[in-house]
Amino acid sequence: MKITICGSTKFVKEMNDAKSFLESRGHTVLLPLAAELNQSKEYWVQLKSNDFEKFASIKSERMMGHFDKVKSSDAILVLNYDKDGKKSYIGPNTLMEMGVAFEHGKKIFVLNRPQDSDPCYDEVVSMQPVFLDGSVDNLE
Repeated sequence: MKITICGSTKFVKEMNDAKSFLESRGHTVLLPLAAELNQSKEYWVQLKSNDFEKFASIKSERMMGHFDKVKSSDAILVLNYDKDGKKSYIGPNTLMEMGVAFEHGKKIFVLNRPQDSDPCYDEVVSMQPVFLDGSVDNLE
């Protein structure tokens, strides 16, 4: 299966780890370009504070590129670890990527079930993803 990994750039290491694991199981895996280049969340924070126009231009290009990866895949895997005190974090970009996958009939795997208090809980569960109960090993 061809799988595109989605999630916060805070989880670049985890994305690369999941890619290696899934490839060892025979899957083709696509990553966000930031993960391919090991550009962490800190890279984006610094770019945004130093040159907002450049940040916005690059981010727009990267978002479109990742949407294309989602559309070319059979499924997406959302890596939603805890982030900054938020359980099972799904941010705005990841939610948009999930929306693209949903709209294009792609299978959606989500690592951790979001909290029902999460602002996007209703949207996430309405896309009827497969929740992996915290382990990529549960992806079938």
